[in-house]
Amino acid sequence: MADPLDGKRVLLVDDDPEIVLAIKTILEDSGASVLTAGDGDAAVAMAEEQNPDLMILDAMLPKRSGFLVLERVRGKWKGEVRLPIIMITGNQGKRHQVWAESLGVDDYINKPFRMERLIQSVEKLLGN
Repeated sequence: MADPLDGKRVLLVDDDPEIVLAIKTILEDSGASVLTAGDGDAAVAMAEEQNPDLMILDAMLPKRSGFLVLERVRGKWKGEVRLPIIMITGNQGKRHQVWAESLGVDDYINKPFRMERLIQSVEKLLGN
């Protein structure tokens, strides 16, 4: 039986090495190929160069916030095939969620979260 994310390329953007390792392990165990970036500038460059199937994006990043990454990615590919984006954040306020949604985020998950919640969102957005 094939893994649910076989052949899918996920760009994981977070500056916390423990979170990156945990999410990367779960995604790879589900069959995904995982690219990682530790800051907002690297995230934009990798999204443009690597053409991932989905992005998991931390809100608070060095160099360029996740919100600015989201704004750039949504503006760059406006009208073309849309890159699904899940934002993960430690910010508990509704204001940040509303901002992310206004920029076109597909899902918004507060840290800490259950990995099952993240995987369900990834599978839903990738059509599995």
